[in-house]
Amino acid sequence: MRPSFRSTALITLTALASTSLAACGGGSGSDPDTVKVSFKQSTDNSIKVMDTYLDGIKKQFEKANPGKKVEFVPIKAPDAEYYTKLQQMLRSPRTAPDLVYEDTFLINSDITSGYLKPLDPYLDKWKDWNQFIDTSKAATEGEDGKTYGVPDGTDTRGLWFSKDVFAKAGLPADWQPRTWDEVLDAARAIKEKVPGVTPLNVYTGKPAGEAATMQGFQMLLYGTNDGTADPMYDKDAKKWITAGKGFEDALAFVESVYKEKLGPEVSDALDPNFGTKVRGELLPQGRLGIALDGSWLPQDWLEGSGHEWPEWSQELGLAAMPTQHGQAPGKVSMSGGWAWSVPAKAANPDLAFEFVKTMQTKANAQKWYVANSGIAVREDVADDPAYTAAQPGIKFFTDLVESTHYRPAYPAYPKVSVAVQEAMEGVTTGDLSVEEAARGYDEALKEATDNQVVSK
Repeated sequence: MRPSFRSTALITLTALASTSLAACGGGSGSDPDTVKVSFKQSTDNSIKVMDTYLDGIKKQFEKANPGKKVEFVPIKAPDAEYYTKLQQMLRSPRTAPDLVYEDTFLINSDITSGYLKPLDPYLDKWKDWNQFIDTSKAATEGEDGKTYGVPDGTDTRGLWFSKDVFAKAGLPADWQPRTWDEVLDAARAIKEKVPGVTPLNVYTGKPAGEAATMQGFQMLLYGTNDGTADPMYDKDAKKWITAGKGFEDALAFVESVYKEKLGPEVSDALDPNFGTKVRGELLPQGRLGIALDGSWLPQDWLEGSGHEWPEWSQELGLAAMPTQHGQAPGKVSMSGGWAWSVPAKAANPDLAFEFVKTMQTKANAQKWYVANSGIAVREDVADDPAYTAAQPGIKFFTDLVESTHYRPAYPAYPKVSVAVQEAMEGVTTGDLSVEEAARGYDEALKEATDNQVVSK
């Protein structure tokens, strides 16, 4: 069993975050007329989807509110590093922005740490809040029943595949696998018949962060049962579930991908920026057969993205991820999303929420969903034919919502997620057997949750 390097990694990230705050431009200051907005900036310099959208909102806001200014505090970093930097900023009034972009899986952790301000007094007076679907509201709700963020969309996940690669491998253009074995068999056919192409990408390991947990592992784990019970967390017992057969089967799938060399080189898979390469190079260049990935990919291929690929909908196929053995409901998806939150130490919380209201008008929300290939969480947008017809793939991924699952995003979840990533990394590199990785997960799970675990 490899020694855990969780503590070392945390120290390293914390140190990195501390030295990076000045570069991030943090610090709310005391100007009552300026709202500071922090967000995750793409590590790909050519991707300006968020920047362009926020610039437009800034102009609207400043025009509608004479004398008020918006200052952006972008954080350019891979996901895991972004979370660490953001949490460092939230700890002090000196560095806390007025508005932050939060991955919903971290909201409960940040609530417990006292980093976020409840928004209920604002939401109670905002008529548009009634347009948000209940599941999206729940994703921003704390265990205290208060709401700590305004969601700006959700997402789903499935299988993207290259029709050209499939044709060369003798696979159908309307491919819809019914089991995990059929996914692996397609990857094996690509490996045999289409040299120079990576057959299948499944995100894995700590460098990939939450992408490994959610796009990779949970898309497998949540397909190992009938979908009626959460395989990670027992809500009735309020305890986390230790590694069982489904957990080991999911790890075995990951092991097969890398042991049989159906996936990318391990050094590439463990590169924190590999997702950028998948979207920017491998898929557009026909060098990847199948990608287990999210609904948001087309945002990187739209006009002005730097990786324009208007033909993607003709060159890529879409398939739902099947359950392990094809058992009901037959397909699986995971959903998450991001939200706008006001830090507890924000200098200008009222102004920050006014900026949120500008972002979240129906017109602006719809513009954002289309720009970032997101799934609408406002009912009035979801019902608008202009939204569903705006981009290829929107209907496919929106339809997956009926088969989707949400992470158990309780306060311990970020640590549990790291434990999943460590288990995946162990079987990816071959340093651990599936059984060893599962035992290591159980040890880490007990530590992360103060032994609040149950076996199933």
